[in-house]
Amino acid sequence: MTAALHLSSITHWHPGGDQPTLADVDLEVQEGEMIAVLGPSGSGKTTLLRVAAGLERPESGDVRLAGTSVLDVPPERRDLTMMFQKPHLFPHLNVLDNIAFADRLRGRSRSQSRTAAQRYLDLVHLGDLGRRRPRQLSGGQEQRVALARALAASGRVMLLDEPFSALDTGLRTSMHQLLVEVRAALDPTIVLVTHDLDEAGLAERVAVLVEGRIEQCDTISALYTAPKTVAVARLLGGFNELPGIVESGVHHSGLGAFVLPAAAHVEGIALLLVRKERLALVDPEAAATVTGRVVEVRQSGPHQNVVVELDRPPADRRARVEVEVRLGTAVRPGSRVGVVLPGPEGLWAVSGHVPDHSPQTQEARRRQSGSRL
Repeated sequence: MTAALHLSSITHWHPGGDQPTLADVDLEVQEGEMIAVLGPSGSGKTTLLRVAAGLERPESGDVRLAGTSVLDVPPERRDLTMMFQKPHLFPHLNVLDNIAFADRLRGRSRSQSRTAAQRYLDLVHLGDLGRRRPRQLSGGQEQRVALARALAASGRVMLLDEPFSALDTGLRTSMHQLLVEVRAALDPTIVLVTHDLDEAGLAERVAVLVEGRIEQCDTISALYTAPKTVAVARLLGGFNELPGIVESGVHHSGLGAFVLPAAAHVEGIALLLVRKERLALVDPEAAATVTGRVVEVRQSGPHQNVVVELDRPPADRRARVEVEVRLGTAVRPGSRVGVVLPGPEGLWAVSGHVPDHSPQTQEARRRQSGSRL
């Protein structure tokens, strides 16, 4: 199936840069699909959209719409619409005429354009505000009008550049719900740039962009449970990282040996990744996997995060894990606790070198290298 949008092997440099802004990026978006591009500030997210829209030209690679290269097609003739962080509404036009603007450029009559625009205004729940000027709108209303205008432009693909980032939490949640409604009604193809994990979760797939490279493109569930790299795990957050080494599907560290899920496909030096909500606190005298001392308890929304300094061999005294428990759980700094790790289904591992000087890990490294010292 031909992709609605295909960014093929895109490499782009900003003038004076010591490394590419985008490095051999390949991304396909299918008809009716929504893909979120997630990454930290400076990772190249906006540049990716600008290349797709024709506002930047890459040093190498191609941009194809429905299988046809548009690399030499100017932005105004590409079958794309772009919505920015700021609404950029025309102040001299009322709301309805802002939305009708694209149709007027195509040569449709004012009456036809306004009739079509009213449909999109109704879709974003502002049907009675068509005669207002942009200055008479709230921030959230402006963004709804900007979304309606982008939809009315009827491009093959909509490019959304963090359009809700300036809104407060309540308005942002409202816009997320509106986007779900718009997709159900119109089934548009969307590329959404964001740094918000909740927002990224609206998409079928999420492309994680770090330092100009796509580290992983997958469902949000897969990113949370099976990140492919340390960078992805750290961007998603919520993982405990336990350094060690993997041999024949078993991770060895100062904490012991843990069987990994078969899908991990990791051998050698690796980080064992355990989400903090998959750990459990128990009485230290119970059959806990490990024991330790609570060094910090802090509230995080409806949960408490409990930091436990684990009992480890003398060479590695400061190993810590964070455990998420229900708010109000009776635990305080200084108390002794047991920590239970999940079975293989709750573990993951990625290749990555983080020093672990425990005797168990050192022995595992010697076995891997073949040394008998």
